[in-house]
Amino acid sequence: MGQVITIAQQKGGSGKTTLATNLATAFAAQGLRVALLDTDPQGSLGRWFMARRDRMGDPGMEFSTASAWGVSYECEKLKKTCDVVIVDTPPKVDADLRPALREAGLVLIPVASSHVDLWAVEGVLDLITREKRPALIVLNRVKAGTRLAEQVGAAAGRLAEVAQTTLAQRVTYAETLGEGQAVTDLRGPARAEVVALAAEVMARLQA
Repeated sequence: MGQVITIAQQKGGSGKTTLATNLATAFAAQGLRVALLDTDPQGSLGRWFMARRDRMGDPGMEFSTASAWGVSYECEKLKKTCDVVIVDTPPKVDADLRPALREAGLVLIPVASSHVDLWAVEGVLDLITREKRPALIVLNRVKAGTRLAEQVGAAAGRLAEVAQTTLAQRVTYAETLGEGQAVTDLRGPARAEVVALAAEVMARLQA
């Protein structure tokens, strides 16, 4: 049976879809069977998947959508044929999020390097705690060496476990997302970041 990774954050624009697509391609590049499950009505993950299919023919992964309350059914189905199921959720925290959290072997919370993103974490963590699921904060759009990045990283660590791997502020993340690609399709520091994060996430799942 496959493992479910749910990506949740109540603040929009925090990088949920970017995280989902890049982890998916990193896992697929390792030979794992990957499925993406989009529960966000905005459908950004689905648009990326279709753009990738148009660009590559075979996207190298499965894709499905579900309403909030259809998540459990879709996850059960996808886990039978895939090693990893990555669930992208809407930018809100309410009862609709709970089924996606309940299915997760690990919940990833992307936090951009701002206090506003950090403030939005507490509501998500409260729901995750109620569902008794493990959580990992992923610091995103980090400007290395800045005081703000250090402050946000330290504050995040007081709320929950923080991934050792951070994703830097790089234009390539936005560029590749709009083209149905991922940074793992390219060479460079962004690819190395995502590969390292994927390894850390998988180790956490298997712990």
